[in-house]
Amino acid sequence: MAIFEFEFMRRAFMVGIMLALIIPCIGVIVVLKRLSMIGDSLAHTSLAGVAAGLILNINPIAGAIAACIAASLGIEYIRKKLPKFAEMSIAITMSAGIGLAGVLSGFVKNSANFNSFLFGSIVAISDFELRLVAIVCAIVLLAFVLLYKELFFISLDERLARLAGVPVWAVNFIFTILTAVTVSVAARTVGALIVSSMMVIPTACAMQLAKSYKKTVLYSIGFAVLFMVSGLFLSYYQRLKPGATIVLIGVVCLVLILIVKNVARRIKKRRLMRKG
Repeated sequence: MAIFEFEFMRRAFMVGIMLALIIPCIGVIVVLKRLSMIGDSLAHTSLAGVAAGLILNINPIAGAIAACIAASLGIEYIRKKLPKFAEMSIAITMSAGIGLAGVLSGFVKNSANFNSFLFGSIVAISDFELRLVAIVCAIVLLAFVLLYKELFFISLDERLARLAGVPVWAVNFIFTILTAVTVSVAARTVGALIVSSMMVIPTACAMQLAKSYKKTVLYSIGFAVLFMVSGLFLSYYQRLKPGATIVLIGVVCLVLILIVKNVARRIKKRRLMRKG
């Protein structure tokens, strides 16, 4: 196919598929823990790290990773201190991240580099970034497989998980670091303003169809790969922004699933009424 004749598109597909494998793994746990907006908070905070990296002449992704790790640990700390208002930790961190990013962005000389992180630049991936995504993908998948049961327990109820002998603090710490690294890397490709949607929408689609935790994870990955591949194809041929296109395809798919389920439910109800 003509699209794969170009090196930058082959890289985009490789990076996109790798991210589509790991983002839902993080997203499912985040949604089940009712912290769906954590991706948005970390993505916005990553912009502060990007700005700092550009100012200090270091790789902006390294700055984004450092900022995301600090923010994720801050969220976890506030969440433990205010258990009745856990969602407030996300709002506090997001506010701090946006404020810091706004201030630091004023000192960035090349605003084009900073702006590329807002909506992503998956078709402009460098060799370093490709290798980084591959390493992060391998680490996240390995950790998710090894901590599969533990993550499932803490996503449902941390108190019961602790009683069952799960090292909740250690598992939460590892998951927090994995989330921060995943978000910071994904922000470079699909965009800081979009990465949260990539965590939640495939999971939302999967939860409409799956009947178990395992199927939810598998369906989420399947949907994420579908959105990523179709979004890259459509954006290439229609000359659209890849990150935004990927997310919009996901939103349309979710709406269609909800409509089909609603229609199917009504048809089933009518049949039962006729039999009754």
